[in-house]
Amino acid sequence: MISHVQSLAINGLESTVIDIEVDINNGLPAFTIVWLPDQWVQESKERLRSALKSSQTRLPMTRITVNLAPASIKKSWPSFDLAIAVWILRNDWWINDNILISNSIFVWELALDWKLRNTNSVLPMTIGAKEKGFTRIFLPSCNAQEASIIPWIDVIAIDSLEDLIKILNNEKECTPEKTLDFEQYQSEGESSTDTSDFKYVIGQEHAKRALEIAAAGGHNLIMEWPPWSWKTMLAKAFSWILPNLSVEESIEISKIYSISGMLDSKTPIIRDRPFRMVHHTASGVSIIWWWRNAAPWEISLSHKGVLFLDEILEFQKTVLDVLRQPLEDWEITVTRVNASYKYPAKFTLIWALNPCPCWYLTDGDTDCICSPKQVLNYRSRLSWPLLDRIDIFIEVPKVETEKFWNKDNYTWVESSFDIKKRVEQAKKVQNIRFNWTKISANSEMKTKEINTYCILDEESEAILKQAVTTMNLSARGYYRILKLSRTIADLWWEELINSSHILEALSFRKKDENQ
Repeated sequence: MISHVQSLAINGLESTVIDIEVDINNGLPAFTIVWLPDQWVQESKERLRSALKSSQTRLPMTRITVNLAPASIKKSWPSFDLAIAVWILRNDWWINDNILISNSIFVWELALDWKLRNTNSVLPMTIGAKEKGFTRIFLPSCNAQEASIIPWIDVIAIDSLEDLIKILNNEKECTPEKTLDFEQYQSEGESSTDTSDFKYVIGQEHAKRALEIAAAGGHNLIMEWPPWSWKTMLAKAFSWILPNLSVEESIEISKIYSISGMLDSKTPIIRDRPFRMVHHTASGVSIIWWWRNAAPWEISLSHKGVLFLDEILEFQKTVLDVLRQPLEDWEITVTRVNASYKYPAKFTLIWALNPCPCWYLTDGDTDCICSPKQVLNYRSRLSWPLLDRIDIFIEVPKVETEKFWNKDNYTWVESSFDIKKRVEQAKKVQNIRFNWTKISANSEMKTKEINTYCILDEESEAILKQAVTTMNLSARGYYRILKLSRTIADLWWEELINSSHILEALSFRKKDENQ
């Protein structure tokens, strides 16, 4: 007899309905799974054998064939265990027919003692089940809170195969989980910690202003300075002046973290903007995707948040050039033998670098011991096409140690909360401006939007024309100046861009060092 049940396969961020056909027929005992199952899915046979034995049932001593359709989709992860078990038990008269089976999705991995294990991709599967018209999804209790953020689909939490059998046989009530209130859940999250607040950074007002502008418009930023200049602390504090996540943004980010296996019962959904800090020993592949199953990694894990690369000149040049395409397209495409996956990568990039190998070229107090050739070779790792994709360049001096002992320096410094309020006001202006588009920040504007929203008066236009010549700006650099000026005007709540906005934007721009 042939039975059918539907499950879902996750490929990238997209879900595909998988029709599972189970045929139990006379013949020599055998268990075969066909149509592009990977090694994890093939091992379902042994897990099911032990799990059913632990549940006081057993695999039928006949020929079992499991077909996973369509054939063109590769089936990964052990998420088909439960669905296959349901239909084997149904054919063996352990489960009665009822409407719960036809309208439900059964996913997740079985343990050998017939318990259900925590697994990845819960959130995208729940979203996929809802979009494809299923009314409920059965999953382990440890994953229930992660799935319960999605409304209009019943999330049924179970602990073991025994619980599922009782529910499908109407021996136990099928009670859905309560939908998670995102706003209440977010308000219970942690706020900025003492060590990541701008009010504890003495001096560096120019850097703080640059970071405020970067946060308001989603602009990429590079900081150059000698050691002990608060660069790491400023970068960490930057993530706390970004606007709070909306429900849609939180779900979008959480899908990526769910696929990467970085959500659990303690953190069922991402409620703060990500801050990812990558060590300079990382390879280009490790920044883009996880080699084992092409899961999204650092570039996508920082989506809607911050990607911070400290000691940028210690990275290999090939690693840095990997970032060129994501900085333009805000997505990354991972191509494998049987599939191609697209992951979003719309992040704010912050780089910090020391000016030379010994760090002291611009220190002022300590003499640099590097030769001009060493400095040139060191800085050549940053190609100009890559630098041309950066909006803001700042050079920050070392903080004078005398300021540390003067407690008056701590009394007037703005906190991250104060700066965040201005950033949120500027973001509201942009949300209204781009309400009917896919654009979420000024940095994402293309030529059409720039020509519409970045109108200059005669004085501003003259200043910018002169800067294009004297600073040797490329076409990309020219448009980045306009976008940066638009953000500065938004921070001042001004509709038109004037000369002061252009001049401040130009102060953050770097001249082509190749000239």
